[in-house]
Amino acid sequence: MSTTSPTTPLNPKRTFPYTLSVEKRVEDIPRWLPAATSLGSVIIAFVIAGIVLKLIGGQPLVVLRFFFEATFGSWPVFSDTLVKASPLIMVGLACTVAFKMKLWNIGAEGQFYIGAFAASLVVLVPLVGPETPRFIVITMMVIMGMLGGAIWGFFPGYLKARYQVNEIITTLMLNYVAILWNNFWIFDRWSDAGFQMTPVFEKNAWLPRLADYAREIKAFSGITLHLGIVFGVIAAAAVWWILERSRWGYEIKLIGDNPNAAKYAGINITRNIVFVMMLSGGLAGLAGMAEISGVVHRLQERISPGYGFTGIIVAWLAKLNPFAVIIVSILFGALIVAGREIQPSGLSNLLQGIVLFMVISSDVLLRYKIRLVRQ
Repeated sequence: MSTTSPTTPLNPKRTFPYTLSVEKRVEDIPRWLPAATSLGSVIIAFVIAGIVLKLIGGQPLVVLRFFFEATFGSWPVFSDTLVKASPLIMVGLACTVAFKMKLWNIGAEGQFYIGAFAASLVVLVPLVGPETPRFIVITMMVIMGMLGGAIWGFFPGYLKARYQVNEIITTLMLNYVAILWNNFWIFDRWSDAGFQMTPVFEKNAWLPRLADYAREIKAFSGITLHLGIVFGVIAAAAVWWILERSRWGYEIKLIGDNPNAAKYAGINITRNIVFVMMLSGGLAGLAGMAEISGVVHRLQERISPGYGFTGIIVAWLAKLNPFAVIIVSILFGALIVAGREIQPSGLSNLLQGIVLFMVISSDVLLRYKIRLVRQ
């Protein structure tokens, strides 16, 4: 009599004991999560860039050390980083204000150029004489720069509010109009001896720099930081107060979160769209004024290496927090400064692109709860 025993498979199939669960968030987002996703986006971007650099034969750790030395290694190079961060702060704030209301202002680059153009009118028309006190000239340039940017923001704002024209399209198209408008005056009317730039402004139109006081304070020697950084910090505080402490800020956020509720609450949505776009444009225009008055001291072609578009990344990475915009702008200012020194030269742009991709991807963590669940 033979007995048979049950056979057992030699290679039993094993299954992973956990499954991925994705659930839409119904509760409030933890306060620490937005900052954590932004920090994680930057870290992952540096890791990916390091891997790419290694694959092409580079030395990631050497480049990383050089990056910090070239941007934060001494006061002179750190001042260069802050100079590049200054316009990014104001442009980032411009995007922050608009994005809070779900207005997708992609036209900060054009508003930057028009702000620079309008501020230049004070000197190139001229609206003041060469002997006018610096304080008066700078004040007029600030007003004209913000006014020019605000007007450039008014057009897409009015079209959006009155006719529901998509602001992404109008602001993007107006970028090209603004740049070509500047080029017309630079190449033809105000050209300096046929070059693609205007004559240098009189020194009463220059923003004060720390290096200007090097005779009195030797530590300021070689420090290129100018008053534009103060404009950025003041603007950040003002935007924070508007969004967090004022009635207008409450209306801006309510319209962005729930337009129907805002409408039933009696809030004038049409007026707010126009005013928010004008404020956004005014901040970008202030950045343009600071750039021509504090750095190049003339109106010229390509005064912006893409500040208006980088400001979009800055605003998102800062999670639309005005004070976080300052910190993120310093990081991207460092990327711009390092991009002039690091080889390959496109590494800085690669980092910016990866950061943008990671920021967009990280929004999934804010909208959904992703966790491993035991089966």
